[in-house]
Amino acid sequence: MAADPHSPAPLWEPTAEDVAEARVTAFATFAAERTGRSFATYDQLWTWSTTELEEFWAAVWDFFELGTVFGDHGRVLTQERMPGSTWFPDVRVNYAQYVLSRGRDQDVAVVGVDETGATSGMTWGRLRQEVAVLARWLREHGVGRGDRVVGYLPNVPEAVVALLATASVGAVWSSVGQDYSPAAVVDRLGPLEATVLVAAEGYRYGGRDVDRRAAVREVLGSLPTVTDVVMVRRSGEDGERLDGVSAHDWARVVAGQAEPSFEPVGFDDPLWVLFSSGTTGRPKGIVQSHGGILIEQLKLLGLHLDLGPRDRLFWFTSPSWVMWNIQASALATGASIVCVDGAPHHPDATRLWRLAADHGVTVFGCSPGYLDASRATGIEPGRDLDLSALRAVATTGAPIGPATHAWAVASTGGLPVYSISGGTDICSGFCGGLRTVPVWPGELSVRHLGVAMDAWDPEGRPLRGEVGELVMTRPLPSMPVFFWDDPDGERYRESYFETYPGVWRHGDWITITDRDSVVIHGRSDATLNRHGVRMGSADIYHAVEDVEGVLESLVLGVEEPDGGYWMPLFVVLADAASLDAGLRGRITDAIRHRVSPRHVPDEIIQVPALPHTRTGKRLEVPVKRILQGADPDSVLQRTAVDDPDLLTPFLEVAGRRRAGRA
Repeated sequence: MAADPHSPAPLWEPTAEDVAEARVTAFATFAAERTGRSFATYDQLWTWSTTELEEFWAAVWDFFELGTVFGDHGRVLTQERMPGSTWFPDVRVNYAQYVLSRGRDQDVAVVGVDETGATSGMTWGRLRQEVAVLARWLREHGVGRGDRVVGYLPNVPEAVVALLATASVGAVWSSVGQDYSPAAVVDRLGPLEATVLVAAEGYRYGGRDVDRRAAVREVLGSLPTVTDVVMVRRSGEDGERLDGVSAHDWARVVAGQAEPSFEPVGFDDPLWVLFSSGTTGRPKGIVQSHGGILIEQLKLLGLHLDLGPRDRLFWFTSPSWVMWNIQASALATGASIVCVDGAPHHPDATRLWRLAADHGVTVFGCSPGYLDASRATGIEPGRDLDLSALRAVATTGAPIGPATHAWAVASTGGLPVYSISGGTDICSGFCGGLRTVPVWPGELSVRHLGVAMDAWDPEGRPLRGEVGELVMTRPLPSMPVFFWDDPDGERYRESYFETYPGVWRHGDWITITDRDSVVIHGRSDATLNRHGVRMGSADIYHAVEDVEGVLESLVLGVEEPDGGYWMPLFVVLADAASLDAGLRGRITDAIRHRVSPRHVPDEIIQVPALPHTRTGKRLEVPVKRILQGADPDSVLQRTAVDDPDLLTPFLEVAGRRRAGRA
């Protein structure tokens, strides 16, 4: 294909050494030898992986030697349909069994760091032992296959142990971070009817200790099926009695010795329940399987992020977010992980970069928001810190702007910065980076292996170079096996399969470029549709937030009762900035020249801050509905919002619009 003279230059390009050493290169060679096919390019490998599903996933099984733990894989896919595909029906597996088969006893598996800088290291030997002892304790307390164990915890190593012990006995794990209010915890964990809760006394954030013992008691008051609580303590004091349940000290529970024992389960048996944000209704309980998660995570982390036994992954995350589960799964590649508790910017904006440097992190994951904040402070991590161990940065949670993307590559000394787009729904990525493919500004370099992802128009026709719906036309092992409390599957089908029956519609606007990279434009359910031209909100954010003085923005397309269409832009400004005529003009010019004249908003409104989901996403759809006159409590759960008080300015704007129309 001839080079497009208008396409941007790559921010990063792989060296011959990168290509030779990449695990995806070894996998391509492995696959070529067993199939007799040629995989000279990534495109050829991807095409095979999405057209010959059984060959591809069998190759993943064998490449990562799952057979050494579980035996031959047998049949791969006996029923292909969405939803409801049947994967690897002949095998019995256990996620924790494979994870704990990695690593030498003396090597560090999990590093824990709190906000004070206190660090603890857990070797593979100790991890195996604590998981075995806790699993035995769970069995002794009546927990077995299909039962639920839930966590209300900060991002600490104990949470990883609890996940693996729960999986060991064939039970189902689910967790929520301790920044969630008791009401938000109960919204999510209540329907699971768990019998054991693992909780912590509290955590430290922003320089202060946050005591959550009262919150734990309140949660227990609404979880009547819980009979036992295991408390992770930091105070060193004996805990108080918890009425109606048996309270156990974590340190005492995991003390001693036990032989590892793993409950064999079906490939599609439930492993954990993850929850959607809950900003547009009751949080969806997304259930994923032992085998589906294991094989998908090995592909994602082992091939796309190139992780192996010599690596260390640090992703700033929380047990409420899918990235916590993905980070824990990195142990399956033999890599070690870093669990970090506390605020990302305390005591200063370099905290996460310093942690990456101090702990020899090889792959560092964060959100685009953290990169934006780092860029705004003027820090230069590659210049100011020893990042010699670091070989890649990854980011997810929102589209990354081209300018921030370029800054991140340059400021880390020319490291690849992979933008990844995926979701809680599949606990993985649809598209992202790869060690053997260039990185272009604001783009995701490749569609992931095994992910039959495309961009479709409303009639279901593939698009190239144009904005379309992100769809997945063939199944993925880590797709939900079902939603919790959705016995007939209606909510599951409505969530993904109503627009294109039998085809997964994810709800993102994307463009697949002529070089097969991907650009994410934002949520399709928050589409801007002005004068018949559909637009993605992310394009506007990238332009506006590069204007000096603008910290964050929110653009909405509001259909009004009289048939009108109102497109306001809300902006959060730096302390020294003022929304005067000059700044308004610079914002308008940035949108006009970097996006298009059609994207210029009808009105620019300053607000003190924007509300987000608890994983940092803008509340586009709920705020749009509020501006259309909806009661906030009918369009979102306030417990799903980081600060519900930040909705007040939008309610006031909605009131003024109604009064004006009247």
